[in-house]
Amino acid sequence: MVEAIVYDYSKLLGRIKEKYGTRENLVKEITISSTSLNLRLNNKLKFDQQDIKELCIALDINEEEIPDYFFKEKVRKS
Repeated sequence: MVEAIVYDYSKLLGRIKEKYGTRENLVKEITISSTSLNLRLNNKLKFDQQDIKELCIALDINEEEIPDYFFKEKVRKS
């Protein structure tokens, strides 16, 4: 059985706090709902390309930094 990949969004959460203070302040500026953003940040749903593009614009994330913010896998404890 293949385990689902779980991503570490701690850097993304830090950027949200740095730029907007709270997730609620961020969602006022983007089209992603608060519920949808929370599900994605908790690895219940995946970020799609449009989500990533919109968040990069809102959070001033450069294209080269995308892997660090959206594709860093959580280290699994054995």
